[in-house]
Amino acid sequence: MRDGYIARWDGREYEASPDGDRVRIYQPEAGDGFEEVRPGRFVRVVPAVEVEDLAYVRTTCEWKGQPFIVLAQHDSWLRVEYTGGRSPVAESMGLEAFDFGVYQGWAPASEVVELREYRA
Repeated sequence: MRDGYIARWDGREYEASPDGDRVRIYQPEAGDGFEEVRPGRFVRVVPAVEVEDLAYVRTTCEWKGQPFIVLAQHDSWLRVEYTGGRSPVAESMGLEAFDFGVYQGWAPASEVVELREYRA
């Protein structure tokens, strides 16, 4: 499940983080020009003009008939964030108040439907 920036550089797609006229690209293994920032996470900074495509990717879904975005996956569970905008609904589902008006929880992947990835 993807939720964040991606960049196409040198014909390959990477997780990314734009930073003005530069883009940080990430991969899970060492590579030419990539520096380890933590175990299993390597970064390389490239000029934005060299990036072939930069987009924000978000995965959406429905759980128990309500709309969510998918933030992460762990084993057979999905970390989801409610996007329906109705606090009473979120609270009745037992979601955690992550921030004011922001509700998140763990959903069994087997109960989640309508998984879709969007690029902006």
